[in-house]
Amino acid sequence: MDFLFSAQNITKRYANHLALDDVSIDIPHQKVFGLLGPNGAGKTSLIRIINQITAPDSGALFFEGEKLSPKHIAYIGYLPEERGLYKKMKVGEQALYLAQLKGLSEKLATERIRYWFEKFEIKDWWNKKVEDLSKGMQQKIQFIVTILHEPKLLILDEPFSGFDPINANLLVKEILELKEKGSTIMLSTHNMESVEELCDHIVLINKSKKILDGTVQDIRQANKTHVYEINFKGNLIAFTNALWTQFKLIESKEEHGLLKAKVQLLNNATPNQLLQTILPHVEIHSFQELLPSMKEIFISKTKEVQSSMLASSN
Repeated sequence: MDFLFSAQNITKRYANHLALDDVSIDIPHQKVFGLLGPNGAGKTSLIRIINQITAPDSGALFFEGEKLSPKHIAYIGYLPEERGLYKKMKVGEQALYLAQLKGLSEKLATERIRYWFEKFEIKDWWNKKVEDLSKGMQQKIQFIVTILHEPKLLILDEPFSGFDPINANLLVKEILELKEKGSTIMLSTHNMESVEELCDHIVLINKSKKILDGTVQDIRQANKTHVYEINFKGNLIAFTNALWTQFKLIESKEEHGLLKAKVQLLNNATPNQLLQTILPHVEIHSFQELLPSMKEIFISKTKEVQSSMLASSN
């Protein structure tokens, strides 16, 4: 596959702290790529290296097949978690200044700013000072400034922080539109719902190492626990008795006039066997496999790493 950006075997150490330990990632063209991990995992270190704020101790980085160099900064947009707007400057004046720093002419910058201000319904903010805006309003300005030069790679670090649900949905819509128009987005977030909604591919870093890498769907499939949700009418006791030793009833409840049960397959049993077992006893209204959420996988994998490290230290 042809990748927009690749990092190969990146290692980074600060004094006695190993921030990244032989981490490799490949970011495909025109995808939303999730960079996930708990606080202190090494995500920010990797983002800073991609932005050439710091350099790795070892490893190689490539942008569209070329070794990463200062010229590639022009093709990257970076929205940091810690925002950096000048509080005393007027909004329009500041957006224009930052756009010109990215290489846009005053005329083109003004055109694009006015387009985005109108799209985000904030054209009346042009002469307001940043310090007079709410955190969510400042977020909108920062996002606009980040994308004005139409970067090929857009790095968003916790972009939903400070947004109410309405503006968070607006941002989701814009991210998907940018992808459709050709941008590649790296999304670093703790919001697992956003990961499932937006990301095509994810990498999970924990304790400086990469512990998970793949498409969201493949990862959910690979971590499934063979649990099925069944909505049915009938006798719950007869349903439970029919399960016997090949299946495990995890929970059951009544909802909207139907019984709802979660059942796990045991001993290599198949979904067909489960259906054959319960069909004589109940009337089935729906039957579906429940894949684990990215939040559940995130928690499970990070706990595995912590347990492994504790075991090796004892």
